[in-house]
Amino acid sequence: MRDDFRASRPISSAGAPRQWSVLLIDPDEDRRSLCASHLKFAGFIVEETEDGREALAKALATPHDVIVTATHLPGIDGNQLCGLLRRDPSTATTPVLMVTLEGSRATVEHAQAAGADAILVNPWSPEALLVEIRRLLDTEWRPRSSARGELVRESATQDDRGLARTQRTTPRPIMSRAHLRGETTKPPIAPPSLLCPLCDRPLTYARSHLGGVSARHSEQWDYFECPGRCGTFEYRQRTRKLRKA
Repeated sequence: MRDDFRASRPISSAGAPRQWSVLLIDPDEDRRSLCASHLKFAGFIVEETEDGREALAKALATPHDVIVTATHLPGIDGNQLCGLLRRDPSTATTPVLMVTLEGSRATVEHAQAAGADAILVNPWSPEALLVEIRRLLDTEWRPRSSARGELVRESATQDDRGLARTQRTTPRPIMSRAHLRGETTKPPIAPPSLLCPLCDRPLTYARSHLGGVSARHSEQWDYFECPGRCGTFEYRQRTRKLRKA
């Protein structure tokens, strides 16, 4: 990754490079502080927490460019957290990097099934974490089709210069990335005909958001506008419930 990474980032409306934001979740305070300091020194905005439930609330309340989580967390664990993030429209496409002290195949497969975009297994370092975050961000700003089938990565030994590098395992697609996500006006399930719950006028279909953990466990949210200016409404196909958006 280039040293001038920050200079290549998207430009904000004010004309200055926008800072990337990272949500860092780790119950080990020393390890979390070390990684946070490393990321802040590299120019990232870092929000920290040690609890899975608190992390979910922070992720849904404030957009982040990358979410980094340990597998073992109090409240809800990293895999559960990742699955919940994938089910919510606001975080369904946010890159998630899973960090684990275990290197078993089962641990990696569970993280993949939960929807993690990349996985770092022990031994790893703050330098390796930074490299992987930058890789995810670089991929995120390419055409979305190139981001499918992310590779699981393992933090490896130090090279001659003492810099951590990552090694790729055999490429294999992450199932949670194998189906379409995002906005569309041609969803797989036809939006229903609905009445405004406030004024009883027929709602006008606007768009749909596709998400979910995988193609088998997909989610569809349909959005409608009220011609009577009651606002926008969201209809969730799985629960068949309509609510004010």
